[in-house]
Amino acid sequence: YLLDKSEKYDSRDVERLQQDDKWVDSFLIWRHDVVDDTLKMIDESFQWRKEYTVNDLSESVLPKWLFESGVLFLHGYDKEGYKLFWFRVKHHIKDHKQQLEKKKLVAFWLEHYAKRDHGKPLTVVFDMAETGISHIDLDFVRFIVSCFTDYYPNFLTKIVIFEMPWIMNAAFKIVKGWLGPEAISLLKFTNKNDVQEYISGEYLPPHMGGTDSFKYSYPPLVDDDFQTPLCENGPITSEDEHESKEEIDADAKEAGELNEEQNLNQKKVNFVEQISKSEETDKAEIKPKNAKKVLTTFKGPLLHISPAEELCFGSKETGEKKCLIVLTNVTKNVVAFKVRTTAPEKYRVKPSNSSCEPGTSLDIIVSLHGGFTASLQDRFLIMAAEMDQSSGAGVTELTQFWKEVPRTKVMEHRLRCHVVESSKPSSLTLKDSTLNIPAKNNEDLHIQLTHLLQINKRLQEQVDRCLWFQQLSVGLLLLSVTVVAFCFYLA
Repeated sequence: YLLDKSEKYDSRDVERLQQDDKWVDSFLIWRHDVVDDTLKMIDESFQWRKEYTVNDLSESVLPKWLFESGVLFLHGYDKEGYKLFWFRVKHHIKDHKQQLEKKKLVAFWLEHYAKRDHGKPLTVVFDMAETGISHIDLDFVRFIVSCFTDYYPNFLTKIVIFEMPWIMNAAFKIVKGWLGPEAISLLKFTNKNDVQEYISGEYLPPHMGGTDSFKYSYPPLVDDDFQTPLCENGPITSEDEHESKEEIDADAKEAGELNEEQNLNQKKVNFVEQISKSEETDKAEIKPKNAKKVLTTFKGPLLHISPAEELCFGSKETGEKKCLIVLTNVTKNVVAFKVRTTAPEKYRVKPSNSSCEPGTSLDIIVSLHGGFTASLQDRFLIMAAEMDQSSGAGVTELTQFWKEVPRTKVMEHRLRCHVVESSKPSSLTLKDSTLNIPAKNNEDLHIQLTHLLQINKRLQEQVDRCLWFQQLSVGLLLLSVTVVAFCFYLA
């Protein structure tokens, strides 16, 4: 493919494919590990990406009115913790002259999210309330569907269609023909009575029976529902007041041990940086002594952040209500940071708005208020930016700094929440770390689970076919017996 069509691909896509195993894996999973089909999909996807200049799409490239229309945007999460991609059909008017630009807007949002959340799947919501014939645009709907079936592999969890008018039934029969049998199973037709089976009321607008007060506007781009200010010293519940001194001391001791080792690691990083910058990536990994707090690390240009992807809280049974985020400043300047969340009423974060000195590490304690439990929909956003040495780091200086700092100079990293149902996984983590067996991260498990579900689905289809043949055979046998008996009767 490369030899015959190299000029039809963007070299950045080819380079990424050669370096990103997860991307390759997602194509394979979507095409059931059939290599020829996978290659064909990659070929079509890459040609489409170059044709639409997907890697270069940005706010400045697309017309402002596209964003202002509010037809497409990302907001909220479904009950499984997947991001919602909204298509407000009533704001879309069919116009062939604007079709290409609108398609590029779809590509912009999908690429924007794919780069930010590393390809975590989406749930598409077609909000068809107050729509009519003038809003029917099968070509545009087909493009959205093909983005998920042909260009963004393993990127779709389900399509929630809200209050589809009866007049559009015929149109959606055509859409079903484009989807194929697997994708058809992802269609969920809903109304006010059952839409909350898939999306909780907190992320549904009032006209869908929810309580979400969010109203789309532009600029700026919708900022992932992260809210500020974040509760740093939120209401102290009786449970928190009676927290035992031993638990506090234990937390302090663990944090102290973690800081001590990270500071030591940081010195090693600085030393290695002077010798060879290429070796620094491998040797700077943070390895706390306590196996229960084994952390992965996101290595950003300003801060290294541990854990890299998830904050693990316990369920009501386990009672784990605290998590630790460790920030390490890898620059030569003071780095200001602040933490935002999608659920500020649930969490206390100390500190939530502060700064980190060059070459040092800082602990952020995230704790749940009494009575609240973490959920998969909750997200945290860590924002960081370099400060001038002359700038102060007080509350007033930080407030003014965040008002003035350009968006382009702000590093952002997102963390999602994970709820541990029992204490058993902790003991397994300890055992694995003792044997030096690398634990697989959540994304690997998600890919494997998806793969197993696909295999299970194919097996189920084979079983259904066998049962159908069996029933057909029994029917034919009974028919034959009846005919023979009737013949004997006549004789």
